[in-house]
Amino acid sequence: MDSGPPDRIAFLGGYLPRLCGIATFTHDLCEAVAEASPASQCYAGAVNDRVEGYDYPSRVRFEIAEKDLDSYRRGADFLNFNNAGVLCVQHEFGIYGGPAGSHLLALLKEVRMPVVTTLHTVLRQPNAEQAKVMEELVRRSDRLIVMAQKGAEILRDTYSIPDAKVDVIPHGIPDMPFVDSSHYKAQFGVEGRRVLLTFGLLGPGKGIEFVIEALPEIVKRHPNVVYLVLGATHPHLVAREGESYRLGLERLAEDRGVKDHVIFYNRFVTIEDLKEFIGATDIYLTPYLNEAQITSGTLAHVFGAGKAVVSTPYWHAQELLADGRGILVPFRDPEAITEGVCAFLDDPERLRRTREQAYRLGREMIWPAVAGRFLDSFRQARSERRAVPRSAFAGWTLASRPYDLPPLRLDHVLRLSDDTGIIQHATFNVPNFHEGYCTDDNARAFILCNLLDELGGRPPSENLDRLATIYLAFLYAAMNGKTGRFRNFMSHGRQWLEDSGSEDSHARALWATGTGTGRSRNDGHRKLCTQIFERKVGVVASFSSPRAWAFTLLGIHEFLHRFPGHAHALSVREDLTLKLIALWRSCASDDWPWFESSATYENPRLCQALLLSGRWMPHPEALDIGLKSLAWLASVQKTRAGHFRPIGSNGFYERNGSRADFDQQPVEAQAMVSACLEAFRATQDESWSREAKRAFEWFLGRNDLSLPLYDSGSGGCADGLHQDRINENQGAESTLAFHLALAEMNQAEFLAATPSPKDP
Repeated sequence: MDSGPPDRIAFLGGYLPRLCGIATFTHDLCEAVAEASPASQCYAGAVNDRVEGYDYPSRVRFEIAEKDLDSYRRGADFLNFNNAGVLCVQHEFGIYGGPAGSHLLALLKEVRMPVVTTLHTVLRQPNAEQAKVMEELVRRSDRLIVMAQKGAEILRDTYSIPDAKVDVIPHGIPDMPFVDSSHYKAQFGVEGRRVLLTFGLLGPGKGIEFVIEALPEIVKRHPNVVYLVLGATHPHLVAREGESYRLGLERLAEDRGVKDHVIFYNRFVTIEDLKEFIGATDIYLTPYLNEAQITSGTLAHVFGAGKAVVSTPYWHAQELLADGRGILVPFRDPEAITEGVCAFLDDPERLRRTREQAYRLGREMIWPAVAGRFLDSFRQARSERRAVPRSAFAGWTLASRPYDLPPLRLDHVLRLSDDTGIIQHATFNVPNFHEGYCTDDNARAFILCNLLDELGGRPPSENLDRLATIYLAFLYAAMNGKTGRFRNFMSHGRQWLEDSGSEDSHARALWATGTGTGRSRNDGHRKLCTQIFERKVGVVASFSSPRAWAFTLLGIHEFLHRFPGHAHALSVREDLTLKLIALWRSCASDDWPWFESSATYENPRLCQALLLSGRWMPHPEALDIGLKSLAWLASVQKTRAGHFRPIGSNGFYERNGSRADFDQQPVEAQAMVSACLEAFRATQDESWSREAKRAFEWFLGRNDLSLPLYDSGSGGCADGLHQDRINENQGAESTLAFHLALAEMNQAEFLAATPSPKDP
């Protein structure tokens, strides 16, 4: 294969003018490679974190909506059609949509060219989702690039990636002359002063408060010191908390009596402006709080310009500042920062030597040198890749393409929701106020909000946090202190219609609040959910409904994500699991492998609950029963034609009797999707992914009447499938069932195996 540079080189990541470090890096790398290889066409795909996108330069040829899974597939199509010779991906878990940035995998599964991935973060202790994404990312990348030897070490020790697949290339920096800082100080009005600098997007992890705590003693010893904090607050932090972090730093400087020695410049500066700020700097400070930072572009910029650095010992700093090239100080230690800064200010000769060492090493980090090494990695990726068909359609059969899921559309959920909660029923697609609200549906709606927030898949027009607050407030109001139970039904006039709801509704509320405890990113929601769950979970011990036991087990599983050692939750989980096992032992037989003498509603939840308990207690018998019962259920809910047919609510399925085929309910399809996806996670057996897909397709028209229940126009779902028609009313239960199933299918997308062509 040709060992020269590719004719077309594509880069994927954020891109300027988006304000983030990855966007700046992608832009600078793309420009540097284009200059180093003028014969290559270099272009970029930009990942947008807002719906309106950005005013990109002409180098950006396609855009991807961060939260939209389908746009990643369209990006792959663009790359394939344009015959990119290599794709260079900038990877950071937080810039791509889906759990742990898993949406990126939808693109990588379909591109036909070699992939070289730059890992801006390498985690030594990833969570389960990050580990799975990393595993797939590594498998689908021809080569990996890290910016420090520590990154290669972690890849080898944690992920078992051979050194031969990894290139260590430093973070690129602009080429700057080695000049005395006084040359630049006059233009900033700080002539005659010693300038300390920290720059980059501001956020709590930067540790700037510890420098401010150190300043009084520094100023006492060197009164001409000024500390410049350069950079805008991270836009995501501003959206979430406003400027509270920056204001807190300003108040701290005033409280410590150093406000005349601190300058905050709240701007995202251009590279040309940045060069001048760096030029005016005497000592650069990076007091970051987290050791596990493998790359710091800001540190690379200043170090390579030949500036003395005082830093906490995060991984990149440890490596770059070794052998006397800077001073490392402990985390969260103002006194050590004072001593580090003064060690340079007290000893001008040491300051000069340190600067010269840094500048010499920095010549290996300037963009032309870095671009050359990236090109070498691209060449190696192409030479190692076996020849593959270049046609964009090669192998694009239905069996090889990922399953296309409908786009998220929450119009009808919003239509059914008001300031009280979500309304139970609708006449066609019009909310029916006469039927009021119920705890069951508000619990489902709250779970949906948490799943969508975790997926990052919400349209910007939907304020999920506001909706989640409303649904959680309903659940909180549903608690009856006198009975110890949740009430279920409320009139449209906000009057409760009973003192206690069903056991199932109580358990669904626990499921929802357990989910909020384990998944919510809203501190207030999480704390209230924890309080509700802890107060109400004990009541379930007296319940007789197996489905209430199952719903509670699902909630306990979510709750334990946050509090894995919670004694009461663990005890209730064991008790309810044993109750379901006892029920199975007393009823199941070879010809009727089920928990009761009839299979009624939301049957897969019993299987799902035991699958979870079986995996995580662990309890092998529970896992075995969960799989056996679900396999039987799948067999009796599949037609000869191969589509899903849930047990109908018009009579259910009695032992030794005939099963009801109608009326088929959306919650049955949703429950089957959930249970089958859990079976896949437990076994990695691809057949369970196919069963989940089969159940989901019931909503879309793969059913007895070949009619879709999901209305893509309204975002609602029909209330059921009758023998001769669909029930056209689009109530909350059915609409939420579809959207919950869609969210779970999206969440499982990157885990699912390729569908088998043998599946009917």
